[in-house]
Amino acid sequence: MNGTSLFGTDGVRGCANVDLTPELVMGLARAAGDGCTGTVLVGRDTRRSGQMLVAAVQSGFHAAGLDTVDLGIVPVGAVSYLTRVTWGRYGVMVSASHNPASDNGIKFFAEDGSKLDSEREAAIEARYRHGPPSVPVEGERIGMNVGMPDALDRYLDHLAQAADLSLNGISVGLDCANGSAFVAAPRLFHRLGADVTTYAAEPSGMNINEGCGATNPSFLAKQAKGRIGLAFDGDADRLVAIDEDGVPANGDVIMAIVAKRLRQMDALPGNVVVVTVMSNLGFRLAMRSMGIKVEETPVGDRHVLDVMRRTGAVLGGEQSGHVIFGGEPTGDGLLTAMRLLEVVAAEGSPLRELRRIMTEYPQVLRNVQVRVKERLPDAEPVWRAVETMQKRLGNEGRVLVRPSGTESLVRVMVEASTAHEAAAIADELVGVVRRELGSAVPEQG
Repeated sequence: MNGTSLFGTDGVRGCANVDLTPELVMGLARAAGDGCTGTVLVGRDTRRSGQMLVAAVQSGFHAAGLDTVDLGIVPVGAVSYLTRVTWGRYGVMVSASHNPASDNGIKFFAEDGSKLDSEREAAIEARYRHGPPSVPVEGERIGMNVGMPDALDRYLDHLAQAADLSLNGISVGLDCANGSAFVAAPRLFHRLGADVTTYAAEPSGMNINEGCGATNPSFLAKQAKGRIGLAFDGDADRLVAIDEDGVPANGDVIMAIVAKRLRQMDALPGNVVVVTVMSNLGFRLAMRSMGIKVEETPVGDRHVLDVMRRTGAVLGGEQSGHVIFGGEPTGDGLLTAMRLLEVVAAEGSPLRELRRIMTEYPQVLRNVQVRVKERLPDAEPVWRAVETMQKRLGNEGRVLVRPSGTESLVRVMVEASTAHEAAAIADELVGVVRRELGSAVPEQG
């Protein structure tokens, strides 16, 4: 967990009951609810610590005078959707996404189902650190908890009603990561007509993401055996697909396939797609060849959504598999999977052929531990080296150097026509960064 700010790029995370304690979670919930009215919807993934932390979230909001609705184990998309349609004051997802089972986290959602912006997160943290809430709550004003037994049904109805095509005849393998999609994903794709085989759908509380899921696509690649694979992460907000040959298709590939289809249907307003700086050069070149403009944002799906709303874009996302569609306020892996399979159904082509729309450039990422990452913007030798390497690559590669938002790291990313060239340039830049910003790792030898 970040030592200076509780909120990272995607909520508050840490080792459950060590860093992320019930006391901390209750305090944040109470601070968020201070002076507010309304109802808070709370969902969770399958982690053993989830029940404990949900109870803490509920207690914090009850102490602030807000009622809570327990959604149970649901994908994060369900929390977002149900918060929006029930006019909830907040939505909360208790999950550490793709992290190991020992971790957990909390994400706060606003009334419209989008993640809280950084200003509102900072205000909650400031109230938490300041001390007890200023608004006293007692007697009948203390909040209570109610259930929503049909929460998952309502969410799946929403997705099914948004479907444009039947998936009859499409054979898929679902890797549910032993996480929050373990019931929802099989039910949805059976309902849409697909021939479904399910993997990693037996959560124990401690096996979420363990050797499976979107961060371990090799698991599903070995299992799918000629079918299209759909791998979700712990809270099911991201998707990595597997083609019929067992080759992973990340968020860039998925967005390229969907963007082409939308372009053909004249359903891509402004002919624009929004991605982060980490999206592959091959994606950018594929979009250019189709006359589609690429808007670029910093890393984080919250930034993607901001630009989508500003530009009116209906497609955006991250290489990691977070994809956002117009009209939805956050990424939803189940919706992404549905839209991808609809393209397969509409085109009548296997995923292995559809993915040929883009060629991924070899990408090398180095995380450099440094003593003073704050000096990076003024480190002229680093930027001279970046300029030199970019000139060397020309239009056949890309260099990106940026500080980590949460750790004492500088991230060096290089794309080139060959993996060898990308690695060589990355290694040169790492040396410059260490020399200018100070290595946090003792020299060997």
